Amino acid sequence: MLYNLSMVASAPILATKLYIPPPPPKVVIRTRLIERLDEGLSEGRKLSLISAPAGFGKTTLVSEWIASGERPAAWLSLDEGDSDPSRFLTYLVSALQTVAPKLGEGVWEVLQASQSQPLTESILIALLNEVITLPDGFILVLDDYHVIDSRAVDELLNFLVEHLPPPMHLVITTREDPALPIPRLRVRRQLTELRAADLRFTPSEAAEFLNQVMGLKLSAEDLAVLEDRTEGWIAGLQLAALSMRGHEDVSGFLRAFAGDHRYIVDYLAEEVLQRQPEDVRNFLLQTVILERLNGPLCDAVTGQKGGTARLETLQRGNFFLVPLDDRRHWYRYHHLFADVLRMHLTTEQPEQVPALHRRASEWYEQNGSAPDAIYHALTAQDFDRAADLMERALPTMRQSRQESTLLGWLKALPEELFRKRPVLSVHYAGTLLQNGQLDGVESRLRDAERWLEMPAGLPERPLFVDEEDFQHLPVLIAMYHAAIALARADVANAVKYAREVLALAGEEDYFLRGAASSLLGLASWTSGDLETGYRIYSEGMAHLQRVGFLSDVIGGCVTLADIRITQGRLREAMSTYERGLQLATTQGGHTLRGAADMHVGMSELYRERNELDTAEDHLLKSKELGDLNGLPKNPSRWRVAMARIRQARGNLAGAVELLDEAETLYNGDFSPNVRPIPALRARVWVAQGEWEKALLWARERGLSAEDELSYLREFEHITLARILLAQSMSRRPDRSMDAATRLLDRLAKAAEAGGRIGHLIEILALQALARQRQGDLSTAFVPLERALALAEPEGYVRIFLDEGAEMAKLLRAAAARGILPGYAGRLLDASEPVQQGQHEPSLATSRSTSQPLTEPLTERELEILRLFRTELSGPEIARELTVALSTVRTHTKSIYSKLNVNSRRAAVRRAEELGLI
Repeated sequence: MLYNLSMVASAPILATKLYIPPPPPKVVIRTRLIERLDEGLSEGRKLSLISAPAGFGKTTLVSEWIASGERPAAWLSLDEGDSDPSRFLTYLVSALQTVAPKLGEGVWEVLQASQSQPLTESILIALLNEVITLPDGFILVLDDYHVIDSRAVDELLNFLVEHLPPPMHLVITTREDPALPIPRLRVRRQLTELRAADLRFTPSEAAEFLNQVMGLKLSAEDLAVLEDRTEGWIAGLQLAALSMRGHEDVSGFLRAFAGDHRYIVDYLAEEVLQRQPEDVRNFLLQTVILERLNGPLCDAVTGQKGGTARLETLQRGNFFLVPLDDRRHWYRYHHLFADVLRMHLTTEQPEQVPALHRRASEWYEQNGSAPDAIYHALTAQDFDRAADLMERALPTMRQSRQESTLLGWLKALPEELFRKRPVLSVHYAGTLLQNGQLDGVESRLRDAERWLEMPAGLPERPLFVDEEDFQHLPVLIAMYHAAIALARADVANAVKYAREVLALAGEEDYFLRGAASSLLGLASWTSGDLETGYRIYSEGMAHLQRVGFLSDVIGGCVTLADIRITQGRLREAMSTYERGLQLATTQGGHTLRGAADMHVGMSELYRERNELDTAEDHLLKSKELGDLNGLPKNPSRWRVAMARIRQARGNLAGAVELLDEAETLYNGDFSPNVRPIPALRARVWVAQGEWEKALLWARERGLSAEDELSYLREFEHITLARILLAQSMSRRPDRSMDAATRLLDRLAKAAEAGGRIGHLIEILALQALARQRQGDLSTAFVPLERALALAEPEGYVRIFLDEGAEMAKLLRAAAARGILPGYAGRLLDASEPVQQGQHEPSLATSRSTSQPLTEPLTERELEILRLFRTELSGPEIARELTVALSTVRTHTKSIYSKLNVNSRRAAVRRAEELGLI
């Protein structure tokens, strides 16, 4: 069987990739190298790195080492396709299950539930936590890591190495060093390295290989010449040995070649090929198009019989054939030998190459491997066949969330093909959208719509594989048109097409109904109808949750919470984030993608409550989960949230710096951008006294106090009002103040009419400040009292504190007049440290006293406490101190207990009060 019966996210597992290649029947025992690998294992080092160019026996050495030891091993032979992070993690789990069959059983459900890029560091955390419980140690081998070309996979490998649990020892074979902190691993004695200089055959090993393994009888002089020519390079020695068979003048042959490895390979491979019978030579050339070979597949490609026997003969003759399973059913050519064979094939039989690939494609299709069948069809440039295969593979590819692979296939097809294949064209449009690309989507949809609009009975017919897929196109086209319209803020067309989807979709087609309802909800939000948007969007999320699209539902919590925040309903927003976090963290012990976003949202709400330590702790938790556990917009949202905390702490320059970063990372989706980052930055400029810079931004945006108001630009217009108020303090006071007050009056009416109470509270606060500046304190109390009444039930604090000394003065006067004195008094208490230029107290620090500690901090605790002053996450602190993350957590709990605090920032402040740091 080519494929294992186990299925991961509906994708079959290629069992040969998990096979540990056995050492050749005759092999030179590399005792000195095996002892070095054993030493690293016994000393508890994390990683053995075997890094050298091709042909140095890396894979053979590791298989020999594993065979000589007692520790079980999991093996993963990597190929280019494993650069897809989803596939890499899938095969990694499958490899681990060869040593622990129940390991990672819950991961498959997580992969199926995730809807875009399901890989998260949290999945690795869950796997590694399971590994810790294993009673016995084992080895994990990643063979040929140099084929990986993916930053995301490199990041996963880094995470794996940094957090490798004691039962596991990792081995990497590669032609080039992976993106790992190798110097740091060296210093920490966590690394065993074997490189080309180590792997070269010594003179005695070369003699044993040539005379005993390869069966030659070379003199000491000939051995010395050959060893000198190849410099102990194993592939060169093997090719030379094959070439020398039958040569009478061995010494003359040895003198005839010299040069670098590439030249030697070409020269010796030429010698080997020329000495083969014609049928063997043709077999080698024609089967080199295959990444993996077995007898029936070779028979199909060559059109001959006896492929199985031929492979066995070649393997017995040491013909650079590597077995891939115990039964010697699957093989591959050594990479160097394959390179030479391909060169000869394209030179000698170029006309045969497409036909060979076409035969391979047909065999793979018949034997259940759509990806291989598609690859060979594309390579043969048989694009119609490739298109047919892609259409059949679409359901599986979509279900297993392999959009990046699918997009690569589709881009390899010629443009004109899509004009006659409407099903494939529509799915191309959908794949582009799912990969965040708008360019080209409409042209793909138009190609399909042309066939739907064409009168019946015409001779020209569209090409498709499944009639039902063709009949289903109108609803898919409508859904993608709705998405495009929403991305362009074209609310009318977004609503039109989304309703069309609902009309065409079946009552139990929960995915389509969920997607359409979500788009309708977003359209209502974009138009400013927040309550309708919330209701319809919630219905869409319920449909999606019903069919298991959990990551979409978790991500949807950001949208629902944003709507509630705009409505001034902060407590409901917090509940939404808490539900999302619970959903993300209760899936069989695994954390789903989107959990990091929930922490960012909760941070914003704690910041508004002025619980800045807690807010920052949530950002640190988000950072610890990693970008892979966040939605695409999380890196930008995280920086915005941290910038606002910096602003609240008085670090305005640091806030601007983070907002600049956030703007470059902004990832727009189908949600309206109702709080643009440039507007946030303009507000910080105003706080810095740089209102001229902010005014320039407003002019560049075309903002005016006389503009027609709309919800989409409401945040920008409130920002403009702030700029005008700041300008009124410096020049043209009457004119600027008049423009600001008129704009604020209009904004207040619009926000109240739209139920945007969050905005209304801010506008009322600004109106109060404006009237105070005009010297009319009694009228200033009217909007202030209204703002306080709306804000108190939801726990608003920063919305008032951020206005600074002027607001504190106004609150003090309001409290004296009996206007919500309790709430106004609490706000004044919170603002006191700010007026004194100090940090505001958190709940934790307010409980602290200046009494000496009853139990002193240890040196390690002080070390960790000093690092609390940085923005390093828990794992980063552990790496900095070269300790386990669990050790950092234990010390952290002890620090909190001794200092009587409950957060990092509170611990730092308490330590500063006591003079500990």
